[in-house]
Amino acid sequence: MYPDPARHTPREGAVEVHQPTPIPPVVHAPAPLVPLQPRTLPSVASIVLPDGRVVTGYSLSPVQPDPVVAVKPPVSRAAVNVALGGVGFLAVCGGLLLLTTFITALTALITQLVTLAAVLFGGFIAVQLLKSGDAKGGNTFHIRKAVFKRNHFG
Repeated sequence: MYPDPARHTPREGAVEVHQPTPIPPVVHAPAPLVPLQPRTLPSVASIVLPDGRVVTGYSLSPVQPDPVVAVKPPVSRAAVNVALGGVGFLAVCGGLLLLTTFITALTALITQLVTLAAVLFGGFIAVQLLKSGDAKGGNTFHIRKAVFKRNHFG
C-alpha cells in the first residue's frame, strides 16, 4: 500500500555534534539585614551575689505580642444586610411580575382559542342550517306541513 522507505547510508562528515554551552547561574547578593531596635528599653536589674559581687544586666521578661486591633470592615454589616434585603425584595417583585404577566398571557391565549372554536363551530352549524333543501340528504321530514320525503321519491 505504501512505498518502501528509501535506505540511505550515513555519511561520515554529514553529522555534526554540538555540545551545549552551560549558562552560568546568576547569583544575587542577599539583601542587607536592617537591625531592629526594641520598642522600649527593658529595665536594668542589679543582683548582689553572696560573695559580694554585683551583677548588672537586663531582666528577661516574656515577649508580649502586639495587641490585636479589631479590623472594622469597610462597610457596616447593617448596610450589607439592608442591601442584600433590597436585592432579595427586587428579585421577588420581579418574579411576581413575570408570574402575573405569564398568567395574563395564558388567559388571553385560552380566550382566543375558545373564541376560535366558537366561531368555527358556529360557522359549521350555520352552513348546515342554511343549505338548500335539495342539497340535503335523502331523508327530509317536515312535520308541520305533513310532507314526508324519503330518499327523494316523492
